Amino acid sequence: MRDPEAIYRTPLAAAGGLAVTGSGKQQARRAVTDRKLPSFAVVLVERGQGWLDTAASGRLSLTGPILFWLFPNRAHSYGPDEGGWDERWALFEGSFTRDFVRLRLMTERQPVVALHHVDEMARLFGTLHADLLDDTNLGQASAALMLHRIVISAAKQVSVAADHRRDRPDMAEIVETLRQRAMQPLDLTAYAAEHGMSPATLRRRFTLKTGLPPKAFQLRARIDHAKQLLATTDEKIETIAAMVGLDDPFYFSRVFHEREGCSPREFRARYTRG
Repeated sequence: MRDPEAIYRTPLAAAGGLAVTGSGKQQARRAVTDRKLPSFAVVLVERGQGWLDTAASGRLSLTGPILFWLFPNRAHSYGPDEGGWDERWALFEGSFTRDFVRLRLMTERQPVVALHHVDEMARLFGTLHADLLDDTNLGQASAALMLHRIVISAAKQVSVAADHRRDRPDMAEIVETLRQRAMQPLDLTAYAAEHGMSPATLRRRFTLKTGLPPKAFQLRARIDHAKQLLATTDEKIETIAAMVGLDDPFYFSRVFHEREGCSPREFRARYTRG
């Protein structure tokens, strides 16, 4: 990574959800000082050491492989030590960024992600750069997809690292276990104790992982299964209600309508293939 490369693109008018507006790679030797960007940025340091300084995070020491987020209109400074570092970067914007921040997939106070799978991340950055270089509608759409994958990959590595540091149960396994048991009654206290946590801790961590507390997650799983049964079987509505753990068919129909905007019978009429 000797010769610096940089691409800048004006996003398509229709690409409001997520658009990559720039990408590059270089062997950096100089610091960026007190800069503000109009968009979000992500910087991947594959090798090398240096520092990052923002108002939200303070001054942080960095050792690659790491990734860090930069937020729009926020002053930041960063750079490598004397030996330089190998850097890839991307600029991005769009309404999806609000969801990334709301879901804490990237945060200002903790912008740095230590990477355990740098090869995967470098591949995503490389594909994004090639897509942007293509400069077609399809290329820009694919670049946005790669950026989305970068966000998700980084968030997963943060989650796994946090569980290992604190010697905590894997939340992905806990979520999957509840999904498999969703049709059964849920005793939250017993379920939390099964995984070595208090109910409050389980609820907080579960909500952080899925966006829903356990009971709401269970109800969504039940209604999703009911939709599958409505569309693929001829079972009566009251039978399906019992099959998904909601024995009162009137309660089932009310909850279903609140969530889906239609009754179970109307849903079946829409999606059953005649």
